[in-house]
Amino acid sequence: MDIDKLKSDASGQIGAAKDLDELNQAAVKWLGRKGALSEFMRRIPELEPDLRREAGQKLNALKKELEALLEEARERISGSAQARDEGLDISLPGRPVAAGSIHPINQVMEEICDIFVQMGFDVVEGPEVELDWYNFEALNFPPDHPARDMQDTFFISGDVVLRTHTSSLQIRTMENTPPPVKVIAPGKVYRCDSDVTHTPMFHQVEGLLVGDGISFADLKGALTLFVQKMYGPNTPIRLRPSFFPFTEPSAEVDIGCVICRGSGCRVCSGTGWLEVLGSGMVHPNVFKNVGYDSSLITGFAFGLGVERIAMLKYGVDDLRRFFENDLRFLSQF
Repeated sequence: MDIDKLKSDASGQIGAAKDLDELNQAAVKWLGRKGALSEFMRRIPELEPDLRREAGQKLNALKKELEALLEEARERISGSAQARDEGLDISLPGRPVAAGSIHPINQVMEEICDIFVQMGFDVVEGPEVELDWYNFEALNFPPDHPARDMQDTFFISGDVVLRTHTSSLQIRTMENTPPPVKVIAPGKVYRCDSDVTHTPMFHQVEGLLVGDGISFADLKGALTLFVQKMYGPNTPIRLRPSFFPFTEPSAEVDIGCVICRGSGCRVCSGTGWLEVLGSGMVHPNVFKNVGYDSSLITGFAFGLGVERIAMLKYGVDDLRRFFENDLRFLSQF
């Protein structure tokens, strides 16, 4: 009783069937009442007693396997017939499917995070629907503070907003972490802006370093390293005095124009410089709101728009191109 030969012959004929008639003939030949498998079953009592059980198990397993092969062959033959009915030529080679890629904004955000992680920063995340306390008040924006006029905010209710910056994670992190703190907070933020350089939703990376003896020089050093990692080792940087409610002193950070390399062009309005982010030393009122003693520690914070960094990195002149889902544009990155 050669069960292996039975399996080989039956599987070969079932797999070679080109239409349902051939398949039905194979089914009758091998699995029918008078088929080969049934004949083998009837011969089991002729075997030695110690071989009967093993042979029965093998034949039952073979029956299930051949039934599965028959079902697969029926589906294959039916699918081919349907394709022919629909006028499809299944012998043609398949059309290649273009591989996707990571969106350029996500690419730049990952690169930004990688640079700061190499400096020892941890990555933190938080809610995009935020309480007024974390988004404004704890960051030194009291309800009547005129600086709130700078934020065109989506209000969900009186004290719930779509966060306007990831700076809210400064408060959430310091509330739950004693100093020293060294974190970056990437994520989506929302403001009522829409033009060539603004969209209602965009991405931001906030940075915070708090500890003993942190100085403005540390801030400049960290940002200089970031800029030169992102745009090249010879990219110059300058800091200009500015104002943010949650930092004092505050500074806007400019880099040498990546288009004209400082000689002056339309992109930099002839100045040779491009603004990339805001920064400053953490305001004592912010420390007070999270229970830190500003007489014992200092720290710096910075925030940068990922789209702004990407526009300068790739030479894109309209922010909205990143979100129009034009594959001709996105496939370049």
